[in-house]
Amino acid sequence: MAEVTKPSFSELESGNEDTQEGKYLTFHMGDEDYGIEIRFVTEIIGIQRITEVPDMPCFIKGVINLRGKVIPVMDVRARFNLPPRDYDERTCIIVVQLNTTSVGLVVDKVNEVADIPPQNIEPPPRTNAGNSTEYIEGMGKMGDRVKILLNVGKLLYDSDLEQIEL
Repeated sequence: MAEVTKPSFSELESGNEDTQEGKYLTFHMGDEDYGIEIRFVTEIIGIQRITEVPDMPCFIKGVINLRGKVIPVMDVRARFNLPPRDYDERTCIIVVQLNTTSVGLVVDKVNEVADIPPQNIEPPPRTNAGNSTEYIEGMGKMGDRVKILLNVGKLLYDSDLEQIEL
């Protein structure tokens, strides 16, 4: 199994909130690139054994033991109703923290920490088709590419997750 390449967070070690503004951890799933605000990311780990927990929503794969702390793990592919795929050496778990809650997000591949200034972010497209856009905070323009920027709070908290004590 190859070593997972992890982005450098050294510029963020000072904990200065200003150094994190406009920075997004970008990752790949399916055919698209996504991003989440770096201020929510605590670490990136390679895929590891996930203990299944019965009676959970299909996108909650179970829990992992992260240095003595049990945290739930969400498969973001399943959350977005994307077709499943086998985990491989590029599959990562992005550990995010919102308030006092830590959750692992399984993604296909982590890309980089990208600077996306506010003027390069447009609102998400409006649709009548359902809830898939409710997790989208905006569309980040980077050259000729667009990154789908996710709202971590809405990804983690909704009626589907009320049964889970996150």
